Amino acid sequence: MAWAVVCRWWDLALEWPDERVCPARLHALAGGDAGGDFWRWRAMARDAAVFPEVVEVAAALLDPVMSELVWRDSGAGRPRALPADGAFCRRLGERVGRQWLGPLAAVDFGGPLIAWMGAVIRRRRGVAVPPGYRDGLWRVRQELQPAGMAAQLRALTKEARLPGSGTMWRSAVEPERRVLITNLLGDTEEQLIQLRGAQRGSSAEAAERLLKGLDYSIGLLQEAVRETVEAALEAGVRADDVAAWAGLSPGALAELLGPGGGTVR
Repeated sequence: MAWAVVCRWWDLALEWPDERVCPARLHALAGGDAGGDFWRWRAMARDAAVFPEVVEVAAALLDPVMSELVWRDSGAGRPRALPADGAFCRRLGERVGRQWLGPLAAVDFGGPLIAWMGAVIRRRRGVAVPPGYRDGLWRVRQELQPAGMAAQLRALTKEARLPGSGTMWRSAVEPERRVLITNLLGDTEEQLIQLRGAQRGSSAEAAERLLKGLDYSIGLLQEAVRETVEAALEAGVRADDVAAWAGLSPGALAELLGPGGGTVR
């Protein structure tokens, strides 16, 4: 879990102007300068570069005092949304030597740290969930597991052969759009989790809750698809490929984008 959390930070650190430690380690591991082979070195040196933070984060996640901070941030007996200035994330940033990290970590919805915090809160509140379903503190869902070095290198090789290979997602897609996509996916996930307990009461009440919740979730996913499609097109990916990956015809793709939406190439 700690490795997943820190690898997530490693990926996001390209957007963090205050991050100085890991870039310095990366260049040192590359012999002084990663230079023109920057992305390959990022794949090969990541685990060595983040190791000290992984150890510290693991210690923090095992610390009962830190778990208590999560519980207090959640409102304890008075549930509330986790705040951006929560004590847990602020203290975690301090423990890894980054005073500025707390607010950024606290709003990384959909990341492994927020998932772990959610598991802590659900356990303290005694929320009943199916065995094995996100209730294990140390279970990292597959989509949140960091890619290994070999997988990253294969992806880099594949990227060089694909449309848009001259760009990298995090450099070609503006941060605001990437955050929006992440938030849409996180909101959808939370909405669907709430629906797991919606099948109670009268048939009409249960059906209304389910259908309204599903309709709202579908709307969030449709918006996430639109934002991802536009981001891919702006990054230089061919429209035909984007349409195929999204399961859309060229006409449906144009309809999804609407007048003036995206750049179809």
